[in-house]
Amino acid sequence: MAATSDYLRKHMPEPSDLDVAYVAQLARLDLTAEETALFQTQLGQVLEHAAKLREVNVEGVEPAAHAFPVFDVLREDEPRPGLTQEEALRHAPRAANGLFIVTRVVE
Repeated sequence: MAATSDYLRKHMPEPSDLDVAYVAQLARLDLTAEETALFQTQLGQVLEHAAKLREVNVEGVEPAAHAFPVFDVLREDEPRPGLTQEEALRHAPRAANGLFIVTRVVE
């Protein structure tokens, strides 16, 4: 577990390292200056809280995905009826030749 906390200590960004405006641009979000400032402040607060969690002594604590044991949470992998191609494309903003047409996002 010590290796995990060492990794986080080395790789977790400082609040000032994350630029909300840049991330918003990548996500194609049109934020106002006020929203950007608010979200930058909130992100800083979240990361400061996460940094405090690094101080918790987890020596001897086993990693867990759940707080209590969970068993048989997956259903059987059996075929089930799905949408037809026509049904899937019915409400698509743009479609051609039986395919969804989407805006290119890779730059």
